[in-house]
Amino acid sequence: METGVIRVLASRWQGSVLVCGKCSKKLDGGFGEKGRTPLVKLLRQALGVKKGRKSDRGVVEVKCLGVCPKNAVVMVDGARPDRWMLVPAGADVTEVVANLTEDAAT
Repeated sequence: METGVIRVLASRWQGSVLVCGKCSKKLDGGFGEKGRTPLVKLLRQALGVKKGRKSDRGVVEVKCLGVCPKNAVVMVDGARPDRWMLVPAGADVTEVVANLTEDAAT
């Protein structure tokens, strides 16, 4: 059996944010004006994230982070992996983004 060579792809990402998809699904969105927009979508809009590797920062929805809070979504900033954030349903996205940029400054 032949083993493949590990390939490396260049990325412009300066950081990444992981958002629990299972939490988002339980809330049926939970964010935005009508409470139906997923946190991932709002974060991508607020941070101006482009598709794929061409963005400055990545916002990635992952399967499950294993915390499972009630009425909240678990989010991990790759720049601060020691602090996981529980974002309550309906939270203001500008406040969430401010928390991310504040973490990046420290």
